[in-house]
Amino acid sequence: MNTVDISLISQQALWATFVVTLLLGAIMQRTSFCTMGAIADLFVMSNLSRLRQWSLAIGVAILGVMLLASLGLIDVSKSIYTSSKLMYLSILIGSTLFGLGMVLASGCGSKTLVRIGGGNLKSLVVFLVLALVAYMTLRGFLAVIRINMLDAFFITLNSNQDLPSILSAQLGQSRSSSHLLLGLIIGGAFVMFALLDKSFWTAKNLLAGFGVGLAICAVWWISGYLAFVAEDPNTLEEVFLATNSGKMESLSFVAPYAYSLDWLMFYSDTSKVLTIGVVAVLGMVCGSAGVALATKTFRWETFLNAEDTANHLVGGALMGFGGITALGCTIGQGLSGISTLALGSFLAIPGFFLGAYLGLRYLQMRLAPNPCA
Repeated sequence: MNTVDISLISQQALWATFVVTLLLGAIMQRTSFCTMGAIADLFVMSNLSRLRQWSLAIGVAILGVMLLASLGLIDVSKSIYTSSKLMYLSILIGSTLFGLGMVLASGCGSKTLVRIGGGNLKSLVVFLVLALVAYMTLRGFLAVIRINMLDAFFITLNSNQDLPSILSAQLGQSRSSSHLLLGLIIGGAFVMFALLDKSFWTAKNLLAGFGVGLAICAVWWISGYLAFVAEDPNTLEEVFLATNSGKMESLSFVAPYAYSLDWLMFYSDTSKVLTIGVVAVLGMVCGSAGVALATKTFRWETFLNAEDTANHLVGGALMGFGGITALGCTIGQGLSGISTLALGSFLAIPGFFLGAYLGLRYLQMRLAPNPCA
């Protein structure tokens, strides 16, 4: 009888995650991939280039997850996004607050890590505030508010909340065939939106879209296949190793901030171990720093004034609370979650856009000249 080496499998998963996120951080630094930037370009300049990058990444992630699932390598129903419990109010309010916060803080969770790698001290402050508030929203007094006031409003579906499960339950067909059909239609639509514009076909844009989308798929494979043990020798139950949720995970950059801070503060506590999320945070910073140093774009940057400081502090706090409440950030819900075709992830997208729009309008009003001055 073969003995499962839990420690070895966990180490393999962590190293694989580090390599993937190292490359991802480098790609994001090199291509300026940024969800907040994409929304700002759309609203302020009517420029769709970075929005097409994001769309291509979504499409590639959806098609990649569909392929992995059809090959039996991962089981999407065991992800953190596809439960039958749809917490619609938490997702809508959380995503809106996150969208507002990412504008005030000059970028979402992933962009914050990329900017830290480039020498941005403002983003380091955002990281600390976001991590602290996220932890408070996970387990502190903000968690009580979240659970009692927002999470209490939910819908329990008759199936998992991913669209293939809903469709198969309605039509009585197999989930795999529904996933194949919807994956091709929805994933293909996102890819087509990006690629139909010939001016989008540049090495930078294609690297951003394909690189980010494939990174999402790679981490799904790592947590859902490489780190999956059908029978833990200690509990005799299936387990997804090196994940904080105990379920299959891909990339997200809110809760992993909290777990990273927790790991750093209580490092001597042997119960605190590295996870895929914590390693992903480190990989992103290292990858971004490597490119910034190699291209000589690394430079220290700090706050301009008190208002700039306040905006980033408030923005980090809103992202910490909003990201946990919405079950993910623009990478977590906006890419990892939507790649599973989860209904909650589709609800989060309008919230991100609305919050970002409100944030941009606020900044425009602050910059507008005062006629009474």
